[in-house]
Amino acid sequence: MDFPFVLPYNKRNYRPQGKRRTTMLYPIMNRSRSLIDLGGIWHFKLGDETEPEDTWSAPQEMDLIAVPASYNDQKDDPSYRNHYGWAYYERTVELPALLCGSNGQRQVLRFDAVTHVAKVYINGKLIMTHKGGFLPFEVEITDLIPEDGHLTIGVAVDNRISHSTLPIGNEGNIAFFGSDNPGIPSVEAAKIWRKKQNLPNFDFFNFAGINRPVRIYSTPASYIRDITLVPSIEGDTGVLNYEILTDGMDSDAPVTLKIIDAESNCKAEATGRKGELRIPQVHLWQPYPGTPYLYKAEVHYGEDCYTEEFGFRTVEVKGTQFLINGEPFYFKGFSKHEDSFFRGRGLDLCLDVKDINLLHWIHANSFRTSHYPYAEEIYRLCDREGIVIIDETPAVGIGAGDSCDPYKTFPIREHHEQVLRDLIARDKNHPCIVMWSMGNEPDTEHFPESAYDYWHSLYEFTHRLDHQNRPVTFVCCQNNYEKDIVTRTMDVVCLNRYYGWYNLSGDLEAASYAWNLELDFWEKIGKPVMMTEYGADTLAGLHNCAPEMWSEEFQVELYKMYSKAFDGRDFFIGEQAWNFADYATLQGCMRADGNRKGIFTRDRRPKLIAHYFRDRWEHIPNFHYKNKNNS
Repeated sequence: MDFPFVLPYNKRNYRPQGKRRTTMLYPIMNRSRSLIDLGGIWHFKLGDETEPEDTWSAPQEMDLIAVPASYNDQKDDPSYRNHYGWAYYERTVELPALLCGSNGQRQVLRFDAVTHVAKVYINGKLIMTHKGGFLPFEVEITDLIPEDGHLTIGVAVDNRISHSTLPIGNEGNIAFFGSDNPGIPSVEAAKIWRKKQNLPNFDFFNFAGINRPVRIYSTPASYIRDITLVPSIEGDTGVLNYEILTDGMDSDAPVTLKIIDAESNCKAEATGRKGELRIPQVHLWQPYPGTPYLYKAEVHYGEDCYTEEFGFRTVEVKGTQFLINGEPFYFKGFSKHEDSFFRGRGLDLCLDVKDINLLHWIHANSFRTSHYPYAEEIYRLCDREGIVIIDETPAVGIGAGDSCDPYKTFPIREHHEQVLRDLIARDKNHPCIVMWSMGNEPDTEHFPESAYDYWHSLYEFTHRLDHQNRPVTFVCCQNNYEKDIVTRTMDVVCLNRYYGWYNLSGDLEAASYAWNLELDFWEKIGKPVMMTEYGADTLAGLHNCAPEMWSEEFQVELYKMYSKAFDGRDFFIGEQAWNFADYATLQGCMRADGNRKGIFTRDRRPKLIAHYFRDRWEHIPNFHYKNKNNS
């Protein structure tokens, strides 16, 4: 399953794969650009493991499916839920006459996310292939649009996960939690006999399909290809370094840039593709409940125009502090999932707005995009609402126990680098993003030297990619932290720990003792440390007088135990609970209708713990919580 990342069809725009440019502006509609949303009802058919050819026609009988949304839960049929292999989408559209023929406009077909491999067809012919289920891809289709404007768009989607995909899938018929009683002859025989299935090496459901919007957008023939904005602060002056990339035949056309404030005043302007602008008395972008002030960079090039929102803010790690705008910041929030009833991982703007309002209600200020990049719409919303984001790649589940070195065995390095390029190219201008997470819970214990070679080189690679030079981390699994030589080298130590749940289950006294012993270790490292996962499965409505596992009271007591430890450590910079809300997983004896560690239920009802956090976080300020200068 080693597919090229992009195979462009239009030869005039063809570039060898190794030189593919990872630039892609969010599609907008304005006086120079049109936008057609292809969401709605498509035709759909499940396939098998057979890879489709370069030419393809849709099956005669197809179901109806909603786009954007995962296909798994749109039909009450186990074949949808448990599908393994290719699936097929098709839709015929008639484009307006003004978009057909020689009108001087480029027409681009863009997919925001298709999980995990996509082959895209126009009128039965393959025009591109893309690997990676959580980032956008696009292809110019100008020359493929017939005079009558009729386009039949076909998409073949492969949902299979393996040791070559991100996230990682198990290839040995092994359950994620190891519940298959290995070694029993009948069990081993049945695992060989049974139908092939996706067995994730991660604890969330492998939702698949066209999960995010599909759009056709247009630009002039000569167009703005990319905008890079690097804000900084000197006293009360905002300094903006910028670079504008253009494409097309009109190379002599001037590039102009205006900076517009929130009151629609022009604060600075310049001519040229690269330069520096200074804005006196600048308004800073601050996390909520501060003001997340946004400026607009309005770029003109020939007939094209594009406006990019941004904010002036700085991010820095200094000593054991995490500084935003020069002040020590304390993370309060969650790790999350894109997950909802029926839609699976499909974009749901109503749910996104609801979640942001719940973050405000509970006095949170941040979340991590566990364990993949989210839809662009949520970042744009967080820019406006002042929610701080740790942006994470889908590199989750890298590990195969103590008998297999994943870094020498799994063919993922090239793909991992490409994902980092695409992630940063897409998200680089968002002020809400303050840190990059390269992955979640890799094996750093069994093969520490290999792990170090892999992750630290990616750490340096990530820093080179980001012009804003944000802090870089990955999220550490509960392991033998003394053998782990990688985590301590990150800009911020991000820990996932389940003392009291998976370890020392139900014994909060022993869990507290163990957790504080580990914190003693991390204190000596001299880095800022934060919690990116901790919690307990909890069935909403289950109550006990004595706090026992699975009850709402136990969940509260467990979090109180952790909070006490956090508050007594000056180097500790934040707490992100696992998880914001209950979510779907692969069925198994460790999960009762999914993972129940949510602070909210899957339909966003608060558990008892939500009220505990609301009270706690109301009294923890965003800045100077520890109130000590240990830099």
